[in-house]
This record gives sequence, structure tokens and C-alpha cells, in this order.
Amino acid sequence: MRKIIHIDMDCFFAAVEMRDNPALRHVPIAIGGARQARGVISTCNYPARSFGVRSAMPTSQALKLCPHLTLLSGNMDKYKAASTQIRHIFARYTDQIEPLSLDEAYLDVSDCALFQGSATRIAEDIRHAIVSETGLTASAGVAPNKFLAKIASDENKPDGLFVITPDKVADFVKTLPLKRLPGVGSKTAERLSQLGLHSCADIIAAPLALLIKHFGAQADSLIKRSQGIDERPVCSNEQRKSLGVECTLEHDLLQYTECVETLSQLLPQLQRRLEHYSNTAAGRITPIQKVGVKLKFSDFRQTTVEKQGQPLQLDKLLPLLDEAWQRRQQQGVRLIGLQIGFKTAALHQMALPF
Repeated sequence: MRKIIHIDMDCFFAAVEMRDNPALRHVPIAIGGARQARGVISTCNYPARSFGVRSAMPTSQALKLCPHLTLLSGNMDKYKAASTQIRHIFARYTDQIEPLSLDEAYLDVSDCALFQGSATRIAEDIRHAIVSETGLTASAGVAPNKFLAKIASDENKPDGLFVITPDKVADFVKTLPLKRLPGVGSKTAERLSQLGLHSCADIIAAPLALLIKHFGAQADSLIKRSQGIDERPVCSNEQRKSLGVECTLEHDLLQYTECVETLSQLLPQLQRRLEHYSNTAAGRITPIQKVGVKLKFSDFRQTTVEKQGQPLQLDKLLPLLDEAWQRRQQQGVRLIGLQIGFKTAALHQMALPF
């Protein structure tokens, strides 16, 4: 088994703003759309979360929950600089680093000789280095695999550490709610609950035929995760899986032709991003596998229609848009997105002793 650390920065964008302006530390703040815009909250600090404000929440809803919320537009260059500084800290311990975003990453420290190979002490040292060198706090999870490490990092947030040793895996997952498993969204969690399946122990006890009937290919993942099994290695090649652009509209679109016009404006933006990515080392060897169109409706439902082998051309995208449009249930469209997925190589790695 591997020794995996998942590092998750605490309310990263907001934390950078509070570090640079101490007056913001004890007031509810959020990075997101302006009051007049139809934006969403990117992240918020813990005082804002006490009012129920959350990431990905519409700004209008956040302001209803917390009328005195301080909204900041954010500074991506500043956040990227802090992320780069943190990445350099990771590199002192291992070259097996898999960034998930600017504020979180997996580290495989199986071969790290520091602290007699103790992953727990390595994680503690990483957290100490981050706070002393950047002024930001991070939470960490330590476990024999990626999915358990990610769950562990959320156990003692903020500024905490949680360790799941190999001998504790079975007891930990036994009572773990299924909604915390990767790939189990709200709809899947609801279906599981309707079948009387609430924890990982329930999955292990359930008949295989029942799981296959209701969840198909997903049944295999449910069974493995419910036993604490995750064979995925930490992938340090940073191969991009997707690329996309989207636009939250100032007013709901009620006509299909308006959606076509917006999609035609998004297409050149995505083509420019793809051209820029193609000029990188990874982009030159990553072929496009699929293209998709995403719509979010007035009631905040969203749908994505994808097709493999599709050229990135407007006339080829219109059938995807049309299919997504048919799912609107008389609702207007508040967001339109366009995305491409890349082919990714399957990687394998031998397990190492914990």
C-alpha cells in the first residue's frame, strides 16, 4: 500500500485576501460575482460559512443569507503565485505530486526518507512549512490511498490533520456515509437511500444483483470504495482531462436562437484556449476525445450533452445544444458552457509498503 497525503488549503482565495488585509479576518467575506451581476460564490471564509454561504452558491442567495457579506472580485494572479509557492514546498518531499486545483493536491510520499518515512510527520512538516512561509493554513489527510486521504483531509478542517493507517481502514469505512464517496452525487445518494443503503457497511451487505440492477457499472466502484479500496496512483504528469469555457448570463435566455448566438461567442474563446494549451508539451500529445455543451436553467438544474469524435465547429455543436435545450422543461437558460475532453492514458504503479 502507498502512503498518500492530500493537502487542502483552507478557504484558499479568501485566506489569501485575509492574509493581505487583516481587517477582513473576522468579517464574512466571499470571492465571487458582484451584487449587480448574476455570478456565483467561488469561495468564502468561515465567518461567512456560519451564515450558510457556500462555494458555488449564487451570489444573490448568499446575500440573502448574509446581507452584510463583503464581496471581493478576486485576484487570480495573486492566488496563482501563492499556489506556486506551495507547490515548491511540496517538491521538497516528493516529485509524485498530483494537483487537483490551485488549492489542493495529492502527494505520494511512499519513498520519502524524511522523518524515518512517517507520512504523518511529513504531513505535519508540510503544514508547518506552508503556514510559516505563506501565512496560510492547510488541512491534510494521510491514508493508504487517494480517496481515503481526500476524505481524511476534511475531517479536522480548518488547519487540521487526520490519519487513517492501514489497520484502521476497515473500521473507518464501515460507518462512512455513502454520500461522501467520490462519484456519489445528490441523485445517486437519493437512490441509495431509497434502497435503504446509507453507509459503506450497507453496500457490503447488499446483494450484488441489487447493486448491478440499480447502478450498473457504478456498482463496482461502490463496492471497492466501501471496502476502502482505491488503486489509482498519484499522477504527476499533470495531463489535462478537459478544457472549457462558460458564461453566466445577465438575463435568462428564453429563445433558442439566443442560445445559438451565445454559443457562437463562446466557441472562439475555447478555440483560443485550446490553441494556447496545444503549444504546451502536454497539449501537443493530447488528442480531443469528446465535445460537450452545458446548460444551466432558471431553476438551477443543469445538463450536459457530449459526443465523441466531434469536430469543434459550430454546425456540429448545434445538435448538442438542441438536445440540451429540449431538457429545459419550459425554464429559461442562465448559463451556457462549452467543453472538450481529452484522451488520457491509463497509468499503473506497483503498490509499495506502508
